[in-house]
Amino acid sequence: QGQLAESGGGLVQAGGSLRLSCAASGRSFSSDVIRWFRQAPGKEREFVAGISWSAGFTSYAASVKGRFTISRDNAKTMVYLQMNSLKPEDTAVYYCHAQNYWGQGTQVTVSS
Repeated sequence: QGQLAESGGGLVQAGGSLRLSCAASGRSFSSDVIRWFRQAPGKEREFVAGISWSAGFTSYAASVKGRFTISRDNAKTMVYLQMNSLKPEDTAVYYCHAQNYWGQGTQVTVSS
């Protein structure tokens, strides 16, 4: 049984930075793509960024490209989301996803 656990959320002012972490455990995700999604109040969950665990290929939503960077540490089975130049519209619960597993989410709040 696989598990994903997010951490690193918090409250930050606009223009600030946060780094989210996703810890993968319980099974191998080495052949998977790990993705970050987010969901703001009253909105649908949306894709933010993804990375292929083996090759490290990345993809980003247009709204975060150039500001967010996804990376992974194979040895630690961790995936990170470095978020810079944060905007109030980035406020959401951020989720880590792989295969059919979801983490519990971590809240990111950006104040104006």
